[in-house]
Amino acid sequence: MRIGIDLGGTKIEAIVLDDTGAIRFRERCATPRGDYDGTIEALAGLVAAAETAIGQTATVGIGMPGAVSPATGLVKNANSTWLIGRTLDRDLQARLGRPVRLANDANCFALSEASDGAAAGAPVVFGVIVGTGCGGGVVVHGQVLTGPNAIAGEWGHNPLPWPASSELPGPPCYCGKHGCLETYLSGPGLARDYAAGAGIDAAQITGATVVARAHTGDLHAAEALERYAHRLARGLATVINTLDPDVIVLGGGVSNVTMLYDAVPRWLDQFVFSDHVATRIVPPLHGDSSGVRGAAWLWPRRD
Repeated sequence: MRIGIDLGGTKIEAIVLDDTGAIRFRERCATPRGDYDGTIEALAGLVAAAETAIGQTATVGIGMPGAVSPATGLVKNANSTWLIGRTLDRDLQARLGRPVRLANDANCFALSEASDGAAAGAPVVFGVIVGTGCGGGVVVHGQVLTGPNAIAGEWGHNPLPWPASSELPGPPCYCGKHGCLETYLSGPGLARDYAAGAGIDAAQITGATVVARAHTGDLHAAEALERYAHRLARGLATVINTLDPDVIVLGGGVSNVTMLYDAVPRWLDQFVFSDHVATRIVPPLHGDSSGVRGAAWLWPRRD
């Protein structure tokens, strides 16, 4: 049995998977925002509840925002800021009295879809998470690729490739640079682009609003989605040129935009350095459950 926990900014979800991938337990609780000790206790409480439900001890995997720095052993790059600078893995292991495996939530998404999801059996998988931000994870032969800097897959903070003059220097990014892919491909980035084209205030617009308006015939929304598909294709082309994955799985809100599965492959041929693009671009099989399932699969079957 494997316990997987998705440590989110507003909620924490725990599941138990058996060897077939079937869910044997599921429970959620509110995240104790701003309270590090409370977060440790909430995680420990979910583990206890899961093991009580299944009547046995299980392995524990955690999907988390940010990553544990290989240089310091401290959490970095987490939007749940109360985790930053903490020894989350060691503190949780001490609390539970056993080893715990942690991974970035985008890595967990990619691992889930590579293990028993839309990319099951594929040798190299790139998982894309696009929502309020833009992240990614890499799985090679069933193993998460982390890298010496613990940033493998962080394509969202590369610049938009092959920019038009109208796309330069690009919107400011919270990382301190301009024109990062995240500023174009995130939900807020799509909303901002639509609002600029429609001449309206972006404050009350979301990425989901743009998609909905495109479906009702809003020309500005349709044009914004076409620009989005073109930019997504350019961004993914650089991933294909570098990593050459067998499958790219789209996750987050963008995975529900069905036109992308036709539009993006149509544009890829112009930017991928090959005479043919064989990479499949697919929606996730497990949807919003992929992150927590991937956390459980941090302990693979052979262990």
